[in-house]
Amino acid sequence: MPRALITGGSGFLGSHLCDRLLAEGWEVVAVDNFITGSPDNVAHLNSEPRFRLIEKDVSEGVWYPDTLDYVFHLASPASPLDFFTKPLEVIHVNSRGTEYALQLAREKQAVFFYASTSEVYGDPLVHPQTEEYLGNVNTIGVRGVYDESKRFGETITTTYRRLFNVDTKIVRIFNTYGPRMRLNDGRVVPNLVAQAINGEPLTVYGDGLQTRSFCYCTDLIDGFFRLATSLQSGPINIGTPVERTILDFAKEIIALTKSKSEIIYQPLLTEDDPKQRRPDITKARTLLNWEPKVSLEEGLRATIEYFANKIADDAKAK
Repeated sequence: MPRALITGGSGFLGSHLCDRLLAEGWEVVAVDNFITGSPDNVAHLNSEPRFRLIEKDVSEGVWYPDTLDYVFHLASPASPLDFFTKPLEVIHVNSRGTEYALQLAREKQAVFFYASTSEVYGDPLVHPQTEEYLGNVNTIGVRGVYDESKRFGETITTTYRRLFNVDTKIVRIFNTYGPRMRLNDGRVVPNLVAQAINGEPLTVYGDGLQTRSFCYCTDLIDGFFRLATSLQSGPINIGTPVERTILDFAKEIIALTKSKSEIIYQPLLTEDDPKQRRPDITKARTLLNWEPKVSLEEGLRATIEYFANKIADDAKAK
């Protein structure tokens, strides 16, 4: 059976990837320093003999003594709040951490999978965004610590492919949501869902007319698996090609939660917040035979249930 090491393995997406690979019969080694991930996300795997969790900051190096077939590099704080509170951690994990993970893959002759982001497109001037679009990124803005370090991650990944013949894969992730997101994440889904459940006003930044395309986590992980086990190297966009305004999204959450919350408007957190975000997934469809299957309503219901239980558990603990 294949053995994979996943950096950021106890994070939101990392934990779902652990589930998928174990379901496919793989062995999984999850590495995480728990700066944004949580052991709770993989606690259900503690009794699984094919799973191992290692506490380690991959920005300081990563190693595993036995053979590896895949190295998935998912580690990185990824919410707007992290860009303010953990800027150097973001830069380090996407630069030094990426090279350490690449060195491990090279030494083990393993496939290297790099989780990049639609943020490499910045505030796009091309819509929808194809993989050939080179982006419109503000290098000195607050978001630059994430956008630019992810772009660097793509560069060094491709360099290892060219220079050392490492079998690399690059995925560009668009907005993803689902269970195991952090309540205090700062991203739009946990913010709005938590506010609706608590009966608080829903905060919409700017005029709410900026658009996002929301992909459910299991759909995204299916795209990961298809790319990782394919002959493609990418970059390949994985996301939902249906965009919604943030305002409409907030109204849908109010309806699904049956909340009496109102919507309030606040200034944008950063001046370079993307106005539009929607992937062109032609390559994913044609090269990976992938497209999203979970409807927004179905995904939001599962996410709302998760957050409702999480909020109730936290209240009991207090």
